[in-house]
Order: sequence, then C-alpha cells, then structure tokens
Amino acid sequence: MARIIGGIAASHTPTIGFAFDKNKRDDPVWAPIFENFAPVADWLAEKRPDVLLVIYNDHVTSFFFDHYSAFTLGVGSEWHVADEGGGARDLPPIKGHPGLAAHIGTSLMTDEFDMSFFQNKALDHGCFSPLSMLCPHAPEWPVKLVPLQMGVLQLPVPSARRFYKLGKALRRAIESYPEDLKVAIVATGGLSHQVHGERAGFNNTDWDQRFLDLFESDPEKLAEMTIAEYAELGGFEGAEVIMWLTMRGALSSNVVCKHRSYYLPSMAGIATAIYEGEDSETKPSVVERHRQRMAIQLNGVEKIEGTYPFSIEVAVRAYRINDYLHRMVEPAHREAFMSNPAASFEAAALTEEERDLIRRRDWRGLLHYGVIFFMLEKLGAVTGVSNLHIYAAMRGETLEAFQRTRNAPGALYSVAGKTAGKLDWDGAEKGES
Repeated sequence: MARIIGGIAASHTPTIGFAFDKNKRDDPVWAPIFENFAPVADWLAEKRPDVLLVIYNDHVTSFFFDHYSAFTLGVGSEWHVADEGGGARDLPPIKGHPGLAAHIGTSLMTDEFDMSFFQNKALDHGCFSPLSMLCPHAPEWPVKLVPLQMGVLQLPVPSARRFYKLGKALRRAIESYPEDLKVAIVATGGLSHQVHGERAGFNNTDWDQRFLDLFESDPEKLAEMTIAEYAELGGFEGAEVIMWLTMRGALSSNVVCKHRSYYLPSMAGIATAIYEGEDSETKPSVVERHRQRMAIQLNGVEKIEGTYPFSIEVAVRAYRINDYLHRMVEPAHREAFMSNPAASFEAAALTEEERDLIRRRDWRGLLHYGVIFFMLEKLGAVTGVSNLHIYAAMRGETLEAFQRTRNAPGALYSVAGKTAGKLDWDGAEKGES
C-alpha cells in the first residue's frame, strides 16, 4: 500500500521564486532562503518520494470567485506553471498521478468531505514557488504531483479544526491506495503577514515561533483557534497557515522535527520544516475496512446493464473531447465547428478516433469512449439532432421504435432554445440506428 514518509512545511511567498529565478543565492539578503531550503531538498533527494501531495492556495490566478470551493483536489495528468500577470516562470510542467488522486477523492468523499476536483488548470506561486526550491527540475521533475487547493481567500472558510480533520482523512486515503508508493505531504503558505489595508506589512515573529512549537507538539491547540485569532496574531493573510494543519493531521500523533528554519526578509515570515512520524504503520485490517467503506456506494453498479458511470478516471482520460464538446456553448467555437470541422478538430488537437466519432455522430460510440451524455446533447443542439434521436441511437433503435416506448410518442426536443444548425426532425443522418 502507499505510505506517507513525512511532511514538509514551506512558505510560498513569491519572494522565494524571485530569489530562485534571479539566482540570488550569493546575495546576503536572499542567501538565507537558499540555506533554509537546502536541508529539505536534501531530505527529498534521500527519501526519493514517488509523489508530492502539495497543499496550497491559489491567489485568484486559476480559481476565481465565479466558482470558489473550500477543498479542491487536482486529478489531472500534468500541471503547468501559471501566468500571474507578467508571464509564466520558466519551469517545466510536472506530471500528476491521476490514479492516486482519484482514489484520494473517493476516499475523502467516503469520509464526508464534499470535494471539488480540477484538471487542466495552471498552478501559481502557491505551489511552484517552494517547489522550485525543493527539487531539481531540468529537464524534468523527479517526482509526481497531486495538488490540493484550499479556498482560504473568500469568507467563510472552513475552521482550523476542519483542516486538521481533513488531514486525518487524507492519511486514510493515501494508506488505502493499493500501489506501493512513497508519498510526502507538503504544506505551503504563511507564516505571519498581511498584504492589504492599513495593516499591510504586519508581522509577528514571536507568534511565528510559537506556532511552529505548537504545530510540532500540540496541534490540537492550533485546531481549536478561530480564524479571527489567527488573523490577529499572524495577519489576515497569515491565517492561511491553517492549511498546514491538514499536513499535520495526516502524520502520526507524535512526530520528530528533522529540520526547522525561519527568516523574515520582507513581507512574510518564511519557514521550512521537515516532520517524520514516530508511530507504527496502520494495521492492514484497518486499511481493508476503509477500502470496503469506499466501495459501498457503487457496489454492484457494474451489473446495471447499459450504464456507464462518469468517474474521475473517465473525466481525466476523455478530458480533451469533453472539453471540445463543452465549448459548443461558445458561439465562436460552434460556428468554427459548423463552417470548417476539420480545422476546428485540428485546432483542438483531437485524435483521429475522436474526430471520426464526432463526424459520424456515433452517439453510442462517443458515450463508450468517455463523453458524458450532457456533451452529446450539446453536440445534438448544434447539429440539429433532437435528444430523442440520441436516446434511440444509444439503444440501437430507430426513432420510431424508441418513441413507441414513451408516454408522449410525438415529442421531440433539444436542450437548446435556439440551435446553431437547422433542426431536421425527420432523423435523416442523425444516427438513430
């Protein structure tokens, strides 16, 4: 089974990335950052984890307030560096681990954490600022990444206690993954700082040291604190340090601090730390019970004939074609598709199989490939195919045969009030057989 080899704490202030990119290691102002990250990089080089699970918060770069979630797990196969306004940093993308991420997502939902999931979003300095210090990355990263984005910028946010409980659930999730993986958990953010309002520039070095002490020896006390108490002691933005409690909760009750550093060069206290658990590994019987709990909700679903649940695994595997069809909600995209399908397919880098499925309006083939039904009805709306034609095609029936099974046999409809293509309800070339 997978196992957690330790936890890393690292601030994610953009000054870290600045110092790295500008090669400031010999500058007395910035040299302590490199010195403090070096033991963590050495630890990672020695332990050689297969996966880093990085707990971070996005700074309204890839996540905006049109949809903002508390706990958002990255399930994609690759992660790029975000452009935060001045161009993306010159760092290569890092591979994800969709299998582990999907398992973690299922496990956390089993433990009643209502997760959101994302892929194909770039990661900003909340992740890549410390990461660039932790691992060599030319020409590629030596480790895979599962990002866990925390919504700590828009109130209300979860309590410190909830972050801590999430960590305990995260341990169950990782340890129940059947593949033999070494996982290190990296918590980013903090320490004390405030970047807005008349209190901008606030720091509290005494609190920073006290927090680090409690984090190691008495995380329960930190879990009891309110967001307001964190904001008062460490600055409003410094309250993001509650994210660290997820990493601490994922470790054993007793930990050994293998390294700890602190430096305050400018706006934020920069800390690095390494923690290893003292307790023994979880019993296999406990792991097996958790796996059984995870399986309960979908137990037997595979026996339901003609049913294809849309899972995280499918969403990752068939992301490209689902994204292409989802964009039919954009007028320019659907116009490009209708006027020149070949050029539209090429621009989206669809595979030949994906292009063929769309060209032939192979509704059942598209479904089996991994396209969720609600993308099929968007394609139908654009090409003038009613939902009833699609339903019939998936059953391998003519439209007339399918309609005879309905209470209102003459009803034909589409998901759209208007359609890009001229509706032709006679079924010609609609693939109903």
